[in-house]
Amino acid sequence: MNKKKMIRLTALVGVATATGVVAEANQTHAATTTTTETTNQTTNASVESTQAAVDAAQSAFDTAQTSVDNAQANVTSASNNVTSASATLSSAIANKEAATSENIASATSAVSSQAVVVASASQAVSEQAGVVSAAASVQASAQAEATSASASLSSSSANVASAASALSAAEAALTSDQSTAANNLSAAESAASSASAAVSSGQAAVDNAQAAVASAQAIVDAVAEVQSSDVINMSVAYITALKNYLANPSSANAAALQEVAKGADYVKELQQKFKSDASLDVVVDPSDPTVQEALSVYAVNLINHLRNQYGLTTAFGASANANVAAIDFVKKYYDDEDWNIFGTTGSDGKGHNKNGLDAYADQLNTSIAEDAGSGLTTWVNGKATMATTTLHNLLYAVYSDIATMLFDDGGTNNWSHAQSIFEDGTILGTDGFNNVYLGVAFDKYGYAHYELYNATEGNHLGNNAYSLDVQTAAQALLTNAQASLASAKASLQRMTTNLMVAKAAVVAAQNQLAALENSSANDLVAVTKARTQLASAETSYQTALATYKQKEEALKKAGDNLAAAQASLEAAQATLATAKAKLAELEETVANLTNADQLLAAAQATYEQAVANLTTATGNLGAAQVDLAKAESQLALAEDTAEQAKVRAAIAAQVDQQLNGSTANDRQSAGQDATSLKTNGRALTATVATASAAKQKQGANQGRLPQTGNDDQEASTMALVGLGMLGMATGLYGYKKRKLTK
Repeated sequence: MNKKKMIRLTALVGVATATGVVAEANQTHAATTTTTETTNQTTNASVESTQAAVDAAQSAFDTAQTSVDNAQANVTSASNNVTSASATLSSAIANKEAATSENIASATSAVSSQAVVVASASQAVSEQAGVVSAAASVQASAQAEATSASASLSSSSANVASAASALSAAEAALTSDQSTAANNLSAAESAASSASAAVSSGQAAVDNAQAAVASAQAIVDAVAEVQSSDVINMSVAYITALKNYLANPSSANAAALQEVAKGADYVKELQQKFKSDASLDVVVDPSDPTVQEALSVYAVNLINHLRNQYGLTTAFGASANANVAAIDFVKKYYDDEDWNIFGTTGSDGKGHNKNGLDAYADQLNTSIAEDAGSGLTTWVNGKATMATTTLHNLLYAVYSDIATMLFDDGGTNNWSHAQSIFEDGTILGTDGFNNVYLGVAFDKYGYAHYELYNATEGNHLGNNAYSLDVQTAAQALLTNAQASLASAKASLQRMTTNLMVAKAAVVAAQNQLAALENSSANDLVAVTKARTQLASAETSYQTALATYKQKEEALKKAGDNLAAAQASLEAAQATLATAKAKLAELEETVANLTNADQLLAAAQATYEQAVANLTTATGNLGAAQVDLAKAESQLALAEDTAEQAKVRAAIAAQVDQQLNGSTANDRQSAGQDATSLKTNGRALTATVATASAAKQKQGANQGRLPQTGNDDQEASTMALVGLGMLGMATGLYGYKKRKLTK
């Protein structure tokens, strides 16, 4: 039900009404025949009566609102019916216009043609149903054969199980003790085999450890002598020429340096000074940490010896962290990227991977310089390989590379390798090399890379520093290898003892088994018979299994055929349903065209009736709205009357309260001076003063306020009290609002 709000502002109580109430109160007081209670009862009855009228008007308003809502719903429904009837009428008119003899004949012909299609589809459904029936029959037969084959297979399986059980029983009778002995023998043989394998493994470990000790011993014997003898000594003239060139790299100074250095001939002379010791011809892995330590310490000692001759006091360092960084860098930016620094001929290489150097410097947050040499590719005795290289090869590669950097570095390189060795705090003009640590690594092509890092507390490249005493490092390698050999020998001794115990257990188990072999001839016959029966049962089972698989395959094929036939039947049924639906649609079209006049007449009648119903509903809505407006007006009037009754009752109650609080002496002394009536309070003083002024204009007061008896002063007093109460009533009720919500 729709909700409406009606808001009214109650009018101010009229002066005449208030005056009447005051006059009534004055008359009642003067005559003294009616009590205050009687006045209050009268006004209260008026309030109750007017409130009852408000309730009745409210009920009438609610009823009228409901009637309006219902009428509005009827109008909406009638309007929708008109819209629907209009659409139907338009369709009927269009149908009537299309109902020509040509269209009817064409539609009838279409019905006949579609009937033929339906008949053909129906025939196809019938035929496919026959195919499905035949396929179902074949599937049922295949199912029966598969069930029979499954039963035969189950029976054969049971026979195999029975024969196996019989064999187990016969074998259990045969080998109750013999089986235990055989198991003991098998376990003993297995233990002996494991012990033998362990001994072989232990012997291999001992052999490897002994080889490691021999290799370490060779390094210890040779590396100290190599370190002390494999030094590169520069002439005073070379040092002077190099210093001049580095201070002023002019063409003249470059030529002078080249002349003093003697070029490639002197490099060969230095290479021939490398001590070739047979004890160094041990195959090693260039990435092995111990080998890495030996190589980097060897290279750093060579370089520091040169720097000392040059007059520098700051030395390069070597550390495990710098070596790890070098190996990681070469793998990532040379091996993984197939970056061949020198190429296959020495002149077709890619050169330094500068982008890789920049990226790795950013990664480590430090400065990096790289020197590279031919490494394992330029031996006097031929090219070495990473897989078969020896400690001699690696040490010689480092020695030869550093020598080449010093004395055969002219041309486009402008002695940059020598410059990287002899600068202090800077390399190739780049600052930030105040604490240089060297890492050595070989790429997959055999070329050597010497990475110069500036080590800081932040990048930790100087951590795990190596002692530059090669003899100490080599001796540590030997000590570790000897400890490993001792451990391997002790382990081999334990394994050998275990093997002897295991072999004795095998002999004991073999003797126990031989003692039992002659005591079970009958059991052996039973076992042989059971084995024969088991073999026969297994053969029958395999035959039954093959038959079962064949029948299962036939059943699957029959099921597939049935499913395909059913799918074809469903497709034919769907085609038939579509054809029937099309036929029904065409038949409906013929019926509509044939009965166009009747359909149009019916649609016209329905439309006219809907319009008439809408007209009636609209009129009913108007009447209901008129009734609602009347009910609303009556409700507003009843509420105004009730509000005025409440005001009258309030005024009467307050006047009586004032009158009942006065005494006879108070009324007789009304003309006295206002200052002598202090006991009556502030309100009474004001009233008396006003009454004295009013008495001087008695004629005017008589025209507006009723008089009671001959007591003019009292009448004036009562009138002013009434006016005072009127002002209070106006203040209490004059601007009160009431909301009526439904």
